[in-house]
Amino acid sequence: MTENAHVRSGGMTGTPPLSDLFWARGYTDPAWARWHTTSGRELLPSRRVWRGSGLPSSLPGGPPCADALAGLSVPGPHGQSLTLAELLAAAETDALLVLHRGVLVHEEYLHGYQPHVPHFNASAAKSYLGLVAAALAHEGLLDREARVTEYVPELAGTAFGDAQVDHLLHMGTSMSYAGRPYDKALEAQRYFAVLAPRLRPYGYTGPATIREHLATARTTGEPGVEFRYENGNVEALAEVLRRVTGTTTSALLSEMIWSRIGAEEDAYYLLDADGVEAACGGFSATARDLARFGEMIRLGGALNGRQIVPEAVASTIVSGVPDGYPRRVRLPAAPPSAPATLSYHDLWWIPNDPYGSFMASGIHGQRLFISPALDLVVVHYGSQIVSPAVPQPPLVQAFLAIGTHLRS
Repeated sequence: MTENAHVRSGGMTGTPPLSDLFWARGYTDPAWARWHTTSGRELLPSRRVWRGSGLPSSLPGGPPCADALAGLSVPGPHGQSLTLAELLAAAETDALLVLHRGVLVHEEYLHGYQPHVPHFNASAAKSYLGLVAAALAHEGLLDREARVTEYVPELAGTAFGDAQVDHLLHMGTSMSYAGRPYDKALEAQRYFAVLAPRLRPYGYTGPATIREHLATARTTGEPGVEFRYENGNVEALAEVLRRVTGTTTSALLSEMIWSRIGAEEDAYYLLDADGVEAACGGFSATARDLARFGEMIRLGGALNGRQIVPEAVASTIVSGVPDGYPRRVRLPAAPPSAPATLSYHDLWWIPNDPYGSFMASGIHGQRLFISPALDLVVVHYGSQIVSPAVPQPPLVQAFLAIGTHLRS
């Protein structure tokens, strides 16, 4: 199957079935997903996100505890009531960490996953890059309204080059790749094939690097009108940030955040054949370090008496959705019939609940959930099956149940 076989085949214009293992190889198997989420740097080249030379910051709390909330009643995938332990089993959970008012009240690792092992964050990593971009814009180093080509001239004539930086931060471009009709699920698989030769079908002749992939994107609509969740927006943004700062994505995240939060372990990004980070989803970190990151944001960008991200950036993730963008959207995995209840700002998801919550979200159940009014930070790592036949566990509702329980 070649890069354009999807177009030539004629009849395949909708989302291809996940049983088509040419493009969904292994993603319907939780054991394969778990191996993939915990072994990234064994499979592809990687670059570390240095934790810095300081001592790890403390996560106040008792010893790791797996039963503090296990019996709590939470919503299940079919609307039924489950215990938290039952929901985590249904969600193929690898780790769950809960911080309440800065105290680690629940820490649990399942399926052999170990606390010191970095775990794939998938598309949750988009939000981290969005925070870095927003901080650079706040400091006057990045112009949100500038055309992307002002920073990356090589993207001229592509859907991303024609857009403004702010369009990338809000998934506001409309594009097609290599002349194909746009299909989100299929394009996600083709992006994975760019990174990982082992995921390419026999006879693959498509792009072999992220930059080659971006160069095939053509505009199909005015930017800033439609919400289209697409990896290319984040990869184009990462290229902009590399040009602005003159450094790699890994070094930038280390300098601005990871070396300043008291992380215990280095994180890392997977690299393409050019040595460029897969910014939209190739990031891995431990759950404890992600909890530190989330707590820093909850506290207005500060941690341990040190301002790491401008307070104005951390405190406006929920309130800063600009005019003109769609006000309500749905998660990528949600069926078209699902109500659009979320908002999206600077690559963060906003549930629009009464508690000012927001989250980073990735495939297979990766979540960083932050709820300022509930004084809550939740890290969830998982290896969920990706299949229309398997309902997605309602993790956000479970996190809110945890937060309201702890508050009371």
